[in-house]
Amino acid sequence: MGATTYRDYSLTGPEASRSIERGLADAEWYQTPIDSGTRARLHARTNGRAAFDAMLWVALLAGTALLAWSVRDSWWAIPAFAIYGALYGGSADSRWHEYGHSTAFRSEWANSLLYYPASFMLMREPTVWRWSHVRHHSDTIVVGRDPEIVFPRPFAIGTWIGNMLGLFAVPQMLRRIARHARGTLDADVASYVPVDKHHNVVREARLYLAILAAVILWCVVATSIFPLLFIGLPSFYGFWLVLFFGTTQHVGLREDVLDHRLNSRTVYMNPIFRFLYLNMNYHVEHHMYPTVPYRNMAALHAEIRSDLPEPTPSTVAAYREIFRAVRAQQTDPAFELDRVMPEGSGSVASTHAEAVVGEDGWVSVCPADELDLGEIRRLDTAGATYAVCRTRDGSLHAVDGICTHSRIAHLADGAVVGDEIECPKHNGRFALATGEPTRDPVTKAVKVYQTVEESGEVRVHIPSLDAREERAVQ
Repeated sequence: MGATTYRDYSLTGPEASRSIERGLADAEWYQTPIDSGTRARLHARTNGRAAFDAMLWVALLAGTALLAWSVRDSWWAIPAFAIYGALYGGSADSRWHEYGHSTAFRSEWANSLLYYPASFMLMREPTVWRWSHVRHHSDTIVVGRDPEIVFPRPFAIGTWIGNMLGLFAVPQMLRRIARHARGTLDADVASYVPVDKHHNVVREARLYLAILAAVILWCVVATSIFPLLFIGLPSFYGFWLVLFFGTTQHVGLREDVLDHRLNSRTVYMNPIFRFLYLNMNYHVEHHMYPTVPYRNMAALHAEIRSDLPEPTPSTVAAYREIFRAVRAQQTDPAFELDRVMPEGSGSVASTHAEAVVGEDGWVSVCPADELDLGEIRRLDTAGATYAVCRTRDGSLHAVDGICTHSRIAHLADGAVVGDEIECPKHNGRFALATGEPTRDPVTKAVKVYQTVEESGEVRVHIPSLDAREERAVQ
């Protein structure tokens, strides 16, 4: 399938331990600062735009399927199925991605409804890939930690060409599905999927095999290959579009860094590509702010543009750069492309002032008219940190500031979604009223604190240390 890799890219080998020792695992990443009001605006989600884009995609799928069926006995079937396959087994990738992050629709049920069929179109097991992507965002292109490094060095050109028809990647996923259906999880998957989710992996794998078996039976009964050409085989012959876009994300850039500007690539693309790819061409921006929905990626780019390296001007330019790196890595696998950083960029010192807790336990956060709907403010006081927000219906809430799933993710950098607060790192959510986890990957609650608007100020009641210890004992 290609040349021997110069490092062990598995998640259970020596590189995994080395990355932990070097402080690269679940570490704090550089993030271009954005004020809380702008973050709230960029985080805003809508069902309308997501529904329109989803219906357009489904309509294109249905239309090209009908076209392919109508010309199935002519040579026109080849281009018709090629377009259908690109929409089915290719453009489903960006839909799987956005629905998996739950940022496309405001309604969680709508994201979930479309996440599962998009996963099947790509032969990606929903639970496995949800947790794989959580790890990918924690440890992006960190060797030994990131399960989604799909282009180990040196770049295997033969494998890349073969995967234009999914000849290696899709069978590999099918073999893994078959193993999981037998109840056997490989070591890499077991390292990032929680034990209490393993039964989901087995159940989903068996469902996938049942669907594929039903389609094959349909082919036998109908004495026709066409059912598989519509369901199943597009995952192969449409995979070229996954590869076409996916190659531009990280190839040739740096491994083992804690700055997405060095290991991810933003590429300016035309409107058709941006629709097919759902704006994931803004890939640096997405990794910095995964809670921002795809429709706001261009606005996010404009907001932080001055702190980014020069974006790649076109897809063609991106591939020129990639092939230059690939050629160099054939003889020197350690070769990495440089990125010129804007002058003055770098680590951002904390600007969060310590607020003083009054004798009555109340602390002022900010003037009430400065906390807009959907906005979150960070509050640091008494050696602890909190996230204070106003939901879009005007309610005020305060919770512990650090996500219980990630020791470095501050909830004030996340999003308010309905009556929940969303972690900025992995899109896990907590109920603002109770602090209980409502969406994976978070499983442990955060504490909530009484919050009021009084005398034109937003105020939060912080229990004394003794009171907190007493409550913990209880």
